Order: sequence, then C-alpha cells, then structure tokens
Amino acid sequence: MDGLTVADFSELLPGPFMTGAMAEMGARVIKIERPAGDGMRRSQPGTFEIVNRGKSSVALDLKDPDDQARAIEIVCGADVMVEGFRPGVMDRLGLGYQAMAALNPRLVYISMSGYGQTGPLVKAPGHDLNYLAQAGVTSLCGTPDGPPEHSFGLPVADLGGGIYGLAAVLAALLQRGTTGRGQHLDLSITDCLAHWVNPRRGVYNVTGITDLQAQRRVALVRPAYGVFACRDGAISIAALEDHFWRALCAALDLGAFDDPAFAGIAARREKAQALNAAIAAAVAPMDRADALALMARHDVPASPVLTVDEATASAHFAARELIVETACGPAVPFPVRLDGMARDLPPAPALNSAGDVTR
Repeated sequence: MDGLTVADFSELLPGPFMTGAMAEMGARVIKIERPAGDGMRRSQPGTFEIVNRGKSSVALDLKDPDDQARAIEIVCGADVMVEGFRPGVMDRLGLGYQAMAALNPRLVYISMSGYGQTGPLVKAPGHDLNYLAQAGVTSLCGTPDGPPEHSFGLPVADLGGGIYGLAAVLAALLQRGTTGRGQHLDLSITDCLAHWVNPRRGVYNVTGITDLQAQRRVALVRPAYGVFACRDGAISIAALEDHFWRALCAALDLGAFDDPAFAGIAARREKAQALNAAIAAAVAPMDRADALALMARHDVPASPVLTVDEATASAHFAARELIVETACGPAVPFPVRLDGMARDLPPAPALNSAGDVTR
C-alpha cells in the first residue's frame, strides 16, 4: 500500500486494527482524533500503542467549521477514508460519503458499524458481545448441555470486522484501478459474524436441525477434540479423522475404542462423553511434556495450552521471527509477510503530533 493515504476517523478497536495493518503494509495513515484523543489512549494504552503504530495524529473538533475544513482537505488528498461512527453522524458533520465523493471521486470510503447503515438496528448502540449475540454466534458457545455463554477471551467480533474491512478496502482499491472510481463500503460487524456462521448454517440446512440444543450439540460435542488436563498443565488434542483417532487409541492404549463401532466422527460423537473421559483419565497423571512427546511419536494433532507470555516466548515463534518489540513490549505484526513490508514501525503517535498534514 506504499503511496496510498488513509484518513482514519475511527477509534477504539475495529477501525484502528484494520488501519494498523494498512500502516504495516506501507500506507500513510492519518489518524484524525477528537481534541481529547481516542478514548483508548486512556482506557487501554497498551492496546492503543500496538494498533496505532506507524500512524500520524491530527486532533480536530469536527463540529468546528475551521476544523471541518481541515478534515475535508485531508480527505480530498486521501485514497481511503475510514469512519466508525453511528450511521448518520458523518452526514451531519458534512463528512458523509456523498459529500466526500463529490470532492474526491476516487475515494474508497468505509463505514464500520455494529449493524450497518440500513435496517431496524441502524441506530442501536452495541459492542463486540452484542454483535456476537445478534449474529447467532453466542447461541453456539458454552457447554453442550448448558445455556449460551460468552466464551471468548478475545474481542473476536471487533477483530474479525477489522479483517473483513481490510479485505474489502483492498478489493475496492483493486476495482478502482479498473473503473477509476471509489465507492462506499457498508461494513456491519454483525453481518461479518453471520458470514462466519455459514459452515454451521450449512449443516443445519441440510440436516433440518432447528432445535437450539440439537444445534449446540452439533457445534459443541467433539469427541477426541478438546483441552485435557495433565499433571502440570493442559494440552489440546484434535483427533477428528479416523486415522488420527486410531493413532490416539494406540498412544493412550485405548484399545477398547479402536473398533469399527467407532469408525467415523458421527459414531464417535454418540459416545463423546465416554471417549473424552477415557482420554482425560489417560493423560491426567502425565507431565505435559511427556504427553506431548507421546502424541508426537504417534502423529496425533496436539499442542500445549500456552499462556500469552509462553506463546510469545515459544521456540516456534522465535524460529519464525514473528515477534517484534514495540514501545509497550513484544507484539506480533501483520503475520503474512509481503515483499518490502516494514516490521519495525514508529510508535503510536502522540496526540496531534502531526501538525498540518495537508502541507
């Protein structure tokens, strides 16, 4: 994205996560902040640092006519504009798509919101958790026989929305190369999550399963696929296919289950509770390292359940040269490397440190 300019009016996580990747890809990202700054500067300074590396900062009061004029001047020189306000806000500020496209027809303008620019929820407030619930994801989370739960340790809706936004912007820029025109991208985080549900939706469509508990069992009952406690930690085992299942039975001496009656994932799902209990009992007295070595000898998919710090310091990440040092400690840059992509970006900018970026 070298040579492209991004006018980034977004704050918190979805938009900045996306534009952070754009900065890593070489784009010039101008972060337009309210005079008090992006709220994440105060609420989560470490997160702010990591997702805003390599950007410049301009503080503008978008309700002030002079600052509005400066914002419009920035957008007129941009290839991409990103905003994450509730639908209608940018129009009221004179910075909506129609107004900006009239001044800059090549502009790719992306509006990132929880529920999109149309529909009955267009004005509804929301956060990551709400979008997961609205899209049907939360209904499939938790334990098979329990109620729906919010069970993610990451804001997956916000992060996923950012990656969908990145893909859409890059596609729109490619399309602009043919048409010569920009366009307005209406990104609903809830829509993105609904797209994620398609693999499950396909199963339910074909099988005719409509009962929630039955749908949850399809999603959550996983024989030989889960986290199992060892004496000094936990490991994940994912022996889905028959050949991995047979290898697991050999590794853990589960001969009673290495039987044609358990051939196929559907047959094993019927006995999932007993199978998983046998696996748990077999690995419980083992040291984690010994259990993993045993799985490796039998070519069973298994890995340790690492903390974030353990993963950061792991030999695998070191060998892949994945970790970079930032102003707030180690972090992972955009993980798919492109030729010429910078890995060591400047720190996140101080508020309004860019001065007059239009000159």
